[in-house]
Amino acid sequence: MGPLPDIDSSECLQSFLRDFYQDVAQDQLLGPMFNDVAQVDWATHLPKIASFWNRFLFGIEGYAGNPMAAHMSVHEQRPFTMDHFVRWLELFHDALNANWQGENVERMKGLAANVARVHASQLGITSNLS
Repeated sequence: MGPLPDIDSSECLQSFLRDFYQDVAQDQLLGPMFNDVAQVDWATHLPKIASFWNRFLFGIEGYAGNPMAAHMSVHEQRPFTMDHFVRWLELFHDALNANWQGENVERMKGLAANVARVHASQLGITSNLS
């Protein structure tokens, strides 16, 4: 088996996101936050998330959203803890490492860690994420 591919297209990105968020939705800790509290409509959420990552990785315009407002709304219903952010990052890394490697994968890991750290901080959760 040769080296794993990088996420170098929107199609690769969408494949990764489908796998990742399938894991998130089924996760014992995160699943209830996404499915029961936030009641995420995956058919609309996945394209919005893909748009965010497409802008970051490939400079494709089109993302419009306020992720902090969405997280704050969920946090007000059932508070997030640092464990939620740590688990999200673990699943993110696991999903990337399972099928992908390369420069864009490493960029995604960096941004994901930053997003988790900033969201936790803005929600008043002391971050130990690095």
